[in-house]
Amino acid sequence: MQAVWYNKFGSAENVLEIGEYQTPEPVQGEVKVRIHASGVNPSDTKKRLGANPQLLDKGTVIPNSDGAGEIIAVGAGVEGREVGERVWLYNAQYGRQEGTSAQYVCVPSNQAVWMPDNASYEIGAMMGIPAMTAHRCVCADGSVDGQILLVTGGAGRVGYYAIQWAKYFGATVIATGSSPQSIENCNKAGADFVIGHPSDDTAKEILDFTGGKKVDRVVEGDFGVNLPAVLDVLKTNGIIATYSSMTDMNPAIPFIRMMFMDITVRMVLVYAMPGEAKQQAMEDITAILTDEQFDHRVAATFPLGQSAKAHEEIEKGGNYGSVIITVD
Repeated sequence: MQAVWYNKFGSAENVLEIGEYQTPEPVQGEVKVRIHASGVNPSDTKKRLGANPQLLDKGTVIPNSDGAGEIIAVGAGVEGREVGERVWLYNAQYGRQEGTSAQYVCVPSNQAVWMPDNASYEIGAMMGIPAMTAHRCVCADGSVDGQILLVTGGAGRVGYYAIQWAKYFGATVIATGSSPQSIENCNKAGADFVIGHPSDDTAKEILDFTGGKKVDRVVEGDFGVNLPAVLDVLKTNGIIATYSSMTDMNPAIPFIRMMFMDITVRMVLVYAMPGEAKQQAMEDITAILTDEQFDHRVAATFPLGQSAKAHEEIEKGGNYGSVIITVD
């Protein structure tokens, strides 16, 4: 099969190779999927750069955890799956060496999720990290129906889905964006009110919008830098669900203030989500794909042979949507 891989850490241009690679075959409990679209996420590029130094101890890595395609074979013990079934994949390269940057991949059957005919493979390749992370942030702590949610960085890959999940489940959504294009994306996702990134000024705007009522929950895309302003608008007993803190990876927190607010801070990592949370996300994703209820954004598409450019596109940032590799 054709595949992209790396045997050392470094820049995409220097370490990603493409060529013939041994085609995998499914073992007990696995399905073999013909990949048509592979989603590139920041975690994929960070791993390639060496964020997990032990990653190459077991040998070559075919990157990317998200993807979509069709089942072409099933391993022993797999029931209820059919050859030809369209599926989207999650966690394909988590704890494994071979991800979705290849014509074929084998994954545990539960990580290949049925996908309706009306959903494109490109859309399927966005459901793993972006859509499942957003779902966990919105849904991990009970119903949001009737609540007020603040989604920071609402134009990002996760934030865009978080706005839509929160609206889907009945919340009023306030989102932040740093530019006219970001604000436009937040509005397109369905946010009820869009403002600039968290600050003293935006805290006042939020409270003016809510009539002085503080928000119930925050879906936070840059925890360290946004925390002080977020605490100004979060209610006592409120919840912060955060999936990133890129500006400050080791932030100091105002412990006493947070303790006296009795708030919950939830760290969200799609790879480590409990099984029941993954199952609920899969069921809800199936519903929204079947009914075509969400908007999905592709920022850029590259063929497999230009995988290095796809990785570089993620690394440069500023993408309004997912970066997809198409696999012929």
